[in-house]
Amino acid sequence: MAWLKKILITCVAIVALFVAVGFILPSNYQVQREITINASADKIYPNIVNLKSWPQWAVWFMRDPNMAVSFSGPDRAIGMQTSWESESQGNGEMEIVSLKHNREIIYHLYFPDYEMSSTGVIKLTDTDQGTLVTWSDSGDLGMNPVNRYMSLMIDGMIGPDFELGLENLKTVVENRS
Repeated sequence: MAWLKKILITCVAIVALFVAVGFILPSNYQVQREITINASADKIYPNIVNLKSWPQWAVWFMRDPNMAVSFSGPDRAIGMQTSWESESQGNGEMEIVSLKHNREIIYHLYFPDYEMSSTGVIKLTDTDQGTLVTWSDSGDLGMNPVNRYMSLMIDGMIGPDFELGLENLKTVVENRS
């Protein structure tokens, strides 16, 4: 019986340590990727400001051709929204919340299944080689210590999708120019 008590105490200690470390981990995260596209910002901007164009380059839409996507609000303007339902990519909602013509789009992203939200930014900066496109996403994972472990993995989870999406955007824009 003493060995059972030791095992139980050890298990409780491991769980307590896991939770304690979770509270120490950061709740905020940021993922960022960039690419240079051989085109001017005015050629790139229409592909990011129009949420109806995202299925042509954003990887999540390509992974699930059966994704149910809807759009609402004003086209290519603050308040434009999209929502989607997908068995493989999850459900989500996105709304444009700020725009700087040919320079920046800021959007709010919400995943109702996880009650998780974030803010995304796509910036366009002129360079000698074309336009530097920087795509970032940041959010707060809250006080749940288990969710905070996600802050350690989130860059590896969505960073590659940003990279591939930016490569796809580059291909779409450069093939039209």
